[in-house]
Amino acid sequence: MSTFVVVNTYSHSVTYVTDNILRSLQDIVRQSGLNPSKISDQWDVLERGIKKWIETEDLEELTLEVFNPKTDALIGRWDFTIFYRYTDGSGSFYVDTEQVKDAIKKAGVWPSDAQYRIVADTKPGRPDVIGWSKTTLRSTEGFVKQSIGTSIEGAGLSAGGSYWRLN
Repeated sequence: MSTFVVVNTYSHSVTYVTDNILRSLQDIVRQSGLNPSKISDQWDVLERGIKKWIETEDLEELTLEVFNPKTDALIGRWDFTIFYRYTDGSGSFYVDTEQVKDAIKKAGVWPSDAQYRIVADTKPGRPDVIGWSKTTLRSTEGFVKQSIGTSIEGAGLSAGGSYWRLN
């Protein structure tokens, strides 16, 4: 019976963390002056990949990459690093939306014509998910990474947030 409870709690943790990463990304997009329709239109594909790779513990980091569509140069970036410290299911569940909002203010608003994409950094050999393909991230040369700490916690399964700003 205890195995069922742990599996059930872990499943709930995966769903909770997946949902809140996506909501945080949507908030970042909207509050940073970008068009949120792209993330809304891709929600099912994003959710399917993130959830699958968290379930299999293959997702290492999820990145919102913002770029200039004319030059293809990086304008800004947000990372959510996944931590798999799940123990016995007795952990807490929370999302720190104020922490993310404060960091959005510090990162600033991006040009309205900027484009964005969401990229998953996964372990080698991860299962394929329909709608996702392989790619590489743009260079962060000239940028500095600012950590905002753990933003999402789901009974030991968590996501730490950070954003990149020009140096």
